[in-house]
Amino acid sequence: MLTAGIDLRKIREQLGLTMRDVENASMLIAQHRGSEEYLIPPSRLSDIETKGVVPSIFRFYSLAATYRKPVAALFQLYGINLEEISHEWASSQPTRSHIVVLDNERTALKIPVRMDPGFDLSETSDLGRMVQQWGLVPLSMLTRLATQNYTYAFIGSEDYTMYPILNPGSLIQVDESNRRVVERQWHSEYERPIYFVETRDGFTCCWCSQRTNALVLQPHPLSPVPVRILRHPQEADVIGQVVGVAMRLGGLIANESRATREPSGQKSNATLSSSGSPMAVAGAGLPSAPLRRKLS
Repeated sequence: MLTAGIDLRKIREQLGLTMRDVENASMLIAQHRGSEEYLIPPSRLSDIETKGVVPSIFRFYSLAATYRKPVAALFQLYGINLEEISHEWASSQPTRSHIVVLDNERTALKIPVRMDPGFDLSETSDLGRMVQQWGLVPLSMLTRLATQNYTYAFIGSEDYTMYPILNPGSLIQVDESNRRVVERQWHSEYERPIYFVETRDGFTCCWCSQRTNALVLQPHPLSPVPVRILRHPQEADVIGQVVGVAMRLGGLIANESRATREPSGQKSNATLSSSGSPMAVAGAGLPSAPLRRKLS
């Protein structure tokens, strides 16, 4: 904390500002914001710079405005990297599905600007090997290229509505321009569109069917969640269609599903028969150790 205060003092001195100048600037900010929390008296600024006192969030705002620095840059002086917040999402496991607001504070983004001519979207490939050149592109330019509005959401850790297609804890991309429920004969469950729906109880992902003044929320057949019929739009409203998903395979979901398949009090081992097909054997029916070694 003391080192961060010294760095703040260096920034102030490089700008040629005195403690009184900082106080006058923060006073204008406090008047504009209508709160004295933004005010930084010289005595408090001295404590911040020399005694390791951490500024409040309001004074961080005033310092960032006075020193013409992003708030994130001042946070980094104290060892706080705002760009790593998304890495800490695993520390909490919300049980309900919810909308995720992604931070777009950065003004530029490093994206591929030159791809290998042999890159084929129809084939699964290593994207890193296909990028020939990376470059910084301002986000303002990317927004001009956007033709659709997307919402990002998280599937709750206890939301099994579309399991196993969408695992709990998945990050999904929702196209808000596709809010109309499409119904026809689908060739497979993967072809049928999945919708992100807001209900009175929260958000969920599911297949939908339109009825007169009602919306049928249909889960995956393997899901333990029942079918729900809610009034539309009073009790359920379609936010958009799920068009992208990022999810982790295995882990907790696999362990839970395995626990539901195995009866309690009895464990089984799996081996392969001479033909290569799976064969389950109970613990009491295992062959002798020499025979097992020979089989292995």
